Amino acid sequence: MTTTAANPLRKGLVEDRLPEPCTVVIFGASGDLTKRKLVPALYSLMAEHLLPPSFAIVGYARKAMTDEAFRAEMREWCNKSARHRPVDEALWTRFAKCLYYQQGDYEDPAAYQALKARLELVDKENSIPGNRVFYISTPPATFGTDLASAKALNVHCLKHLREDQIYRIDHYLGKETVQNLMVFRFANSLFEPLWNNRFVDHVQITGAEALGIEGRGGYFDDAGILRDMVQNHLFQVMAMSAMEPPVSLHANDLRDEKVKVLKALRPIPDGRFDEYVVRGQYRAGSISGRKIPEYHDE
Repeated sequence: MTTTAANPLRKGLVEDRLPEPCTVVIFGASGDLTKRKLVPALYSLMAEHLLPPSFAIVGYARKAMTDEAFRAEMREWCNKSARHRPVDEALWTRFAKCLYYQQGDYEDPAAYQALKARLELVDKENSIPGNRVFYISTPPATFGTDLASAKALNVHCLKHLREDQIYRIDHYLGKETVQNLMVFRFANSLFEPLWNNRFVDHVQITGAEALGIEGRGGYFDDAGILRDMVQNHLFQVMAMSAMEPPVSLHANDLRDEKVKVLKALRPIPDGRFDEYVVRGQYRAGSISGRKIPEYHDE
């Protein structure tokens, strides 16, 4: 018979990485990003012992839903999308106790007062000292659609938070292929000296999806595919593909090199978009043998 003792070194390393007790408030909790990415990622962090003992998630959205309905829906998506799946019963019981849902409109001041009161109750229930992370996972129409509204949002945020308390996150940067770009470019002695305009004729970046619209027709009608995919995700991939080696992997150094790439882009002249851009809409088809309806049917 053998016995296994806990590794005190690993235990210490994990404890050093634990964040402070906090409540994560997700605005847009009924949306696609929350279901596919955010909550499954938080569940996976709990499975890896990387969440603090005192922790809660409060979802906020316009859709009417109870805590129990929210937990059931999130369990279904964790079964589909979490790193650690299928869901472990004991772990889910612990995780579900941390999940709450608050319904409210984004433009109703009274709804935010109700959210404040709910957060105070959640903090008290989970012994959390008022420490909160607000994650904005809302459609563009709610928080901004253009340069002017983006600037206004920045000004508003800086009235209440320091710059180093604001995290602008593009979740495409977490994809394994994108993460590997840094190593592929700068740590590969074969490719690093060849990755320049003397040896590379052109670069094609493909954002291929393994899913259709899946009920998001209303979102795409409002936002459009350029806002949803190109000006954020694909521009980030482009910047990582074209930037010069950063001084370090610190966030500010990476940002500085990306900004140089974006400043070097040639804008498409007004009135000449058709010379540079081709757009289309999905017709009915199939993905991996599954029938997918066309965009208009969605």
